[in-house]
Amino acid sequence: MERMLNVSCFAAAMHDAGNRSGSPAGADGGRTQLSVFSVLVLTLLAMLVVATFLWNGLVLATILRVRTFHRVPHNLVASMAISDVMVAALVMPLSLVHELSGRRWRLGRSLCQVWISFDVLCCTASIWNVTAIALDRYWSITRHLEYTLRTRRRISNIMIALTWVLSAFISLAPLLFGWGETYSEDSEECQVSQEPSYTIFSTFGAFYLPLCVVLFVYWKIYKAAKFRIGSRKNNSITPVTPGALEVKEATQQPQMVFTVRHATVTFQTDGDTWREQKERKAALMVGILIGVFVLCWIPFFITELINPLCSCDIPPIWKSIFLWLGYSNSFFNPLIYTAFNKNYNNAFRNLFFRQH
Repeated sequence: MERMLNVSCFAAAMHDAGNRSGSPAGADGGRTQLSVFSVLVLTLLAMLVVATFLWNGLVLATILRVRTFHRVPHNLVASMAISDVMVAALVMPLSLVHELSGRRWRLGRSLCQVWISFDVLCCTASIWNVTAIALDRYWSITRHLEYTLRTRRRISNIMIALTWVLSAFISLAPLLFGWGETYSEDSEECQVSQEPSYTIFSTFGAFYLPLCVVLFVYWKIYKAAKFRIGSRKNNSITPVTPGALEVKEATQQPQMVFTVRHATVTFQTDGDTWREQKERKAALMVGILIGVFVLCWIPFFITELINPLCSCDIPPIWKSIFLWLGYSNSFFNPLIYTAFNKNYNNAFRNLFFRQH
C-alpha cells in the first residue's frame, strides 16, 4: 500500500495552469490558490486522524467502563475499535508526515519497515473485524435458537484470534520470507512490497476474500428477511373440513382421541414483534457497515492489485486519494455501529454527564 498524498502534484497542476495562461500574474495566482488548498487538505487530513483516534478511543473506554458491555458482541466491536485506533495512532500520522515530505521517506529503513508492517496489520485487522461482526449478526439472525450465548462467545473469540493471526502473517510475510522490498534508500521510497506474487496474496487475503464473505453474508440476511416478510403475509387459519376431524371412543376405557389432518394454524400479529424489529435493525446496520466498507476500500485495492501486474501508470494523486479514502473507513466503523445501538448512546451520555 503506497503511502503518498503527493501535495507536489497540486503544485505542478497549478503551475502548469499558470504557464498556460501566459501571464506571471496567473502563475502567482495559481501559487496562492495552491497554498490555501494545500493547507486546507492537510488540515482536513489531520482532523480525520484526530477524530478517528478519539471516536474509537471513546468506544473502547465505554466498553471497558460499562460492565454490561463485557460480553458478545461487544468483544467484536472492541477488537474492531482496537484495530481502528491503531490505524489512527500508528499509521495515519506517519502517512501524513510522508505527505508533507513530498512522498520521500527520510526516516530510515527500520522505521519504514515498522510503519509498513503496522499499516498492513491494522488495516487488514480492521477489514476482517468488519467481516466478523457481519458473520456474528448473520448467525444471530438466521440461527438464533442454535446460536446460544455460550456458542456465540466461543465463536467470536475464535474469529478475533484468527483475524489478528491472519493479519500479522500477511503484514510480516515480506520480512519473514524476503518477499520483496519495502524501502529504497536511493529513491527514498517506502511502500508495501510490489512483488507480484505478494501483491496477489496480500490483496486477496486482506480484502477480496473478506469482501466475498460479507457480500455472501448480506445476501443471506436479505433472503432470510424477505422470507420472513413473506411468511408473515401468509399467516392465516386454515379451516378444518368435517372429514379431517375424527372422534373415536375407545372400548377398553373412556377416552377421546382427536386426529386433525391437513390443518395449519398460525396467528396474525399486529405489527412486528420485538425480535423482528431487532433483526431488521441489525440487518440495516450490517448493510450500511458493509456498504461503507466496500466504498472506502475497493478503489484502493483495485489499483493496488492491477498496478504491479500490468505496470499501469496510475497518477500518484489518485493513489493518495484512494489510500486516505480507505483510512477513513476506520472513522466510519464506530460511527455506524454506535448509531444503531441505543445502549452505546446512553453509555456515552452517562460517561460525560454522570457527575452532573
